[in-house]
Amino acid sequence: MQNREGRSRNGRKENPRNNAKRLKEQVIRTTTKEASATKNLISRINNNVIARNLILAACGIIVFIFLVTILLNLFTRHNVQRDVPDFTGMTLQEAEHAARDASLDLTINDSLYVPAYDGGIILDQLPEAGSKVKPGRRIFLTVNSYRQRMVRIPYVTGFSLRQAKNNLETAGLTIDELIYRPDIATNYILEQRYQGQIITPGSTLEAEQGSGITLIVGMGEEPTLQPVPKTVGFPLNEAQSRLWEVGLNIGKVEFDPGINLLNRNDAHVYAQSPEQGRYVTLGTPVTLKLTLDDKKVEQGSIASDKAAKQIAKEQAAMLDTLNNE
Repeated sequence: MQNREGRSRNGRKENPRNNAKRLKEQVIRTTTKEASATKNLISRINNNVIARNLILAACGIIVFIFLVTILLNLFTRHNVQRDVPDFTGMTLQEAEHAARDASLDLTINDSLYVPAYDGGIILDQLPEAGSKVKPGRRIFLTVNSYRQRMVRIPYVTGFSLRQAKNNLETAGLTIDELIYRPDIATNYILEQRYQGQIITPGSTLEAEQGSGITLIVGMGEEPTLQPVPKTVGFPLNEAQSRLWEVGLNIGKVEFDPGINLLNRNDAHVYAQSPEQGRYVTLGTPVTLKLTLDDKKVEQGSIASDKAAKQIAKEQAAMLDTLNNE
């Protein structure tokens, strides 16, 4: 038969107080043993220099990592972000107010002169509006100048076309037009003009930066043929410089939709006419087409090189024909 609850094996009823006492004594003995084992472990570690140093080093690393994590979160403001406002079109005063509200800093790192906008208006920003940044991030601004900077027009009459072009570009000016006249000094400057006024030696005439100077250039009695250089793949200013250097003019310049005064410097030529390698007379205008599409520029460059090879073959065949006659 099974023992009934509350009775011992000999049939006598157990005393609850005795059970509690035995349980308490057992817990005390177990705790004492564990404390003794822990004390012995600590004693052994203290007596072992290598073990003690390893444990201290591990504790130090843990504390260091904990402190670094706290400091990084404090100084980098982890998970705290701000939306960059759209500063374009604002005045500097308006932008500074908006920047304070967003806990951001502003820095003017460039200025342009765009006549379509009032002076002091913000034209561009980096990072762009809507970007996620941390508080205190510096936003770089491009501001519209109140007027274009004036530069002195260098005297280049008597210089070679290449020297004249380089001097004008160094001064911040461009070539408005190349006008060729019969002269024994081919590709040398016979005269220079700005807005119809002839520039003379010792002239102190100034022009707005970026203005174009008209150059009257000499050309021999027999028309000189010049191969058109490749302009595909170049930005507008470099394409123009390449054409001027060989005595060619800039014809019509066409921009793809989406190109404006602010992003024009990012556009590249993807087509030109006459084609690369085609022989033309000095002063011939070359039409340029520009885009912001890199793929379109790459395809245009491949097509330009292919056309140049075909033109070279045609011209070689023509020379062979003439030599055989």
